[in-house]
Amino acid sequence: MPLRKKAGSLAIVVSALRARSQFGRILDRVERERRSFVVEKRGSPKAIILSVADYVRLAAPEPEILRVLGEESRRHGTDRLTARQIDALIRKTRREKRAKHAGAEAGS
Repeated sequence: MPLRKKAGSLAIVVSALRARSQFGRILDRVERERRSFVVEKRGSPKAIILSVADYVRLAAPEPEILRVLGEESRRHGTDRLTARQIDALIRKTRREKRAKHAGAEAGS
């Protein structure tokens, strides 16, 4: 599978045609070698194939942020809210925001 590595990166660049024809092999390498692939179409990057573990690592908030949010929640007592209470607070806040916005438009 002739591929080229992206300069300064662990990603391997493949054409869309090659990605389509060798998708199974690419998935095996993603899993086995923890590599990522940049899929190009006509020389322009269009997609990235990466492992689920890498995706979660990139998409999940940092643990420090979660710790701070948890402390704030406990301090304000919001850690004990039920899903129903949270939904009610969201609806109330949205109603207030709409009313405030409507009042501002009426005053213009």
